[in-house]
Amino acid sequence: MSLANGRHYLAIPGPSVMPDRVLQAMHRPAPNIYTGEMVELTHSLVPDLKAIARTKHHVAMYIANGHGAWEAALVNTLSRGDTILILGTGRFCLGWGEMAKAMGIDCQIIDFGQRSDIDMEQVAAALAADTAHKIKAVLAVQVDTSTSVRNDIPALRQTLDAAGHPALLFSDNIACLACDEFHMDDWGVDVMVTGSQKGLMTPPGMAFVFFNDKADEARAKANLVTPYWDWRPRSAPDEYYRYFNGTAPTHHLFGLRTALDMIKEEGLENVWARHATLARAVWAAVEVWGQAGPTRPNIAAEQKRSHAVTTVNFGEGNGQRLRDWMTANAGVTLGIPLGGVEGAGGRKEDYLRIGHMGHVNAHMVLGLLANLQAGMAAMQIPHGPTGLEAAINVIAEG
Repeated sequence: MSLANGRHYLAIPGPSVMPDRVLQAMHRPAPNIYTGEMVELTHSLVPDLKAIARTKHHVAMYIANGHGAWEAALVNTLSRGDTILILGTGRFCLGWGEMAKAMGIDCQIIDFGQRSDIDMEQVAAALAADTAHKIKAVLAVQVDTSTSVRNDIPALRQTLDAAGHPALLFSDNIACLACDEFHMDDWGVDVMVTGSQKGLMTPPGMAFVFFNDKADEARAKANLVTPYWDWRPRSAPDEYYRYFNGTAPTHHLFGLRTALDMIKEEGLENVWARHATLARAVWAAVEVWGQAGPTRPNIAAEQKRSHAVTTVNFGEGNGQRLRDWMTANAGVTLGIPLGGVEGAGGRKEDYLRIGHMGHVNAHMVLGLLANLQAGMAAMQIPHGPTGLEAAINVIAEG
């Protein structure tokens, strides 16, 4: 007998839970891709995507995952032999750098490790040392999905400005757009990338690159750009097919239209606040569990944690044991640890990742935490017994 039978809860940090409204919007026959509803719907997405990014500038849409957005950002702004600065705070910015290196770009890397955010003093030193301004772009993630760290993007822009350095500022927001607060224009971000499958609550398969005029000026000199990845025809198409350089991802667009409607109905500030409260509930439970056991959040300082995902070390292989127990007994799937996050002796098995992004609410998060606490009790993992009560108090306070 298993208590897992019933509607399964996918609590991984992406793909996130898809709202029924989004799935229902996608469940329809193929549309005409030349005139009519599909064309008008696609046009309507642009201002709403810009509103979520908080930009008045440009957005290019791609049929791709987040890695496609990475590549599009690189090829539209850089040339072979250019130098970029990679600010590693987990797997993903380092992975972006690996892609750039394979394209013939010289990557200068500062790796801040698996439990730290970006150290602005080290960035300032690297920029000051670059007296010839060889560094063309500085790449960072706002939230790294592997470590769950949230980097201070406004402080990074201030560091660039204080150094008088002209490099473009790139921000990877794949994990956190429409979850963690973000203001592209006010924060001075030149290029931002994201995907459809997390805060935007749409199945994987669409990627977005937001860019300002300064970044588009770099496009004029970039020798890596190719016809498919070129953002200019996609961001200002003279014919409909140029949005996607071919056939549109029709059913993703129907789903995305509904997801954007849902965000507008709730209000973006309310979406941010909901994510912040649910994240604090998760953190409260984790911290109380850790008072009498090995459990600890991967990122110690609350102000440096993402509101979209929390990476947790449960100690001694307990992360894997809990994930397996939750799947078999509670009907919940939690995120596996990703590269770079390791416990004592190099054990990835100590970790799990809790996704709390997109279409999530209080009963989903509290149910997840209650079952995690039940799993720790079932497997006799030492823990503070009132973790769930701490989370409930956060929800009660709102």
